[in-house]
Amino acid sequence: MTSAPNDQQSMVNDILDVIATEGMISREKLQDDATIESLGLKSIDIVMILTAIEEKFDVYIPMDGSFQEAKDLKGLVEAISAHILKEKTEK
Repeated sequence: MTSAPNDQQSMVNDILDVIATEGMISREKLQDDATIESLGLKSIDIVMILTAIEEKFDVYIPMDGSFQEAKDLKGLVEAISAHILKEKTEK
């Protein structure tokens, strides 16, 4: 099952909103090439963000997944959205 581009973009926007809210970061700073370090996110912030995303999308996100390999915000969001889509198609 593939999702429509609109659904995908909506999910990406929702993920970015959660990152902005939980990480207490201005939405304008959330650029694709921003790194976790440049955004000033600490490990606890990442845990809070992933927990909020789990609640919002009703999925389980393992803390040792491909998210840790993401080098920038774009990679992180792509890994999270791919995981959410995978979880939703398996339910």
